[in-house]
Amino acid sequence: MANTTIPVVGKPVWIDLASSDPAASRGFYARLFGWSIEVNPDPQYGGYALAKIGGRDVAGIGGTQAPGAPTAWSIYIGTTDADDLAEKVRAAGGTVVMPPFAIGDQGQIAVFQDPSGAFICAWQASAMGGFETDGPNTFRWAELSARGIDRAIPFYAAVFGWGTTEREMPEGPPYIMFHLSGEDVAGGMEMSPMVPANVPSKWMVYFGVDDVDASYGTAIEAGAREMMAPTAFPGGRFAIVGDPQGAVFGLHMLSRGA
Repeated sequence: MANTTIPVVGKPVWIDLASSDPAASRGFYARLFGWSIEVNPDPQYGGYALAKIGGRDVAGIGGTQAPGAPTAWSIYIGTTDADDLAEKVRAAGGTVVMPPFAIGDQGQIAVFQDPSGAFICAWQASAMGGFETDGPNTFRWAELSARGIDRAIPFYAAVFGWGTTEREMPEGPPYIMFHLSGEDVAGGMEMSPMVPANVPSKWMVYFGVDDVDASYGTAIEAGAREMMAPTAFPGGRFAIVGDPQGAVFGLHMLSRGA
């Protein structure tokens, strides 16, 4: 993660991938996004790697924490007090899956589960902060797909102070925009009833790219599987794929002027 002096509170500050095969994942994302990836040699970090563009930190890649755990991207929300945030999670009906704990001298993390079942993480920075750049091939958006988003909305309001507005969609339920201090920070929607019952509520990461169709093609050539082919939406274009180890993520492009 990046050096920081001003903490970012209540917004996504970092993402990382827990992979069943970190080496293979590093190769896949390096090819797809042009990341240079550096593995930390310090044993206390367990082979955690920083992905960089132009020398600036954009994401982390490490191993899964337990045998058989699925490969997945995690989203971290910034806080100045992870212990207080954990109390807010409990009071709002969520679950503290992993109480705040230190990562060397870098900061503290915690893992929570909202009332709909989706996992969300927190990061309290000390020596290290979060994203250093927001250009192409970096984190663009976080989106919640929930079974019972009506239970998740008041949770995020109580824990992170997020307000919401609804945007009507051509088909299906409205799209929820989470915002903080007038800035959109994430999105959400009710999970489609067509999704298999064994798929839980989840947060998904979108990466901004210059050309969704080209990046989608590169991902498929590198071994990803199609979840949703490139599709237009009001204001841009997106696609969703699953990487070779099983982590689902999106590709996102805004139209000029959007």
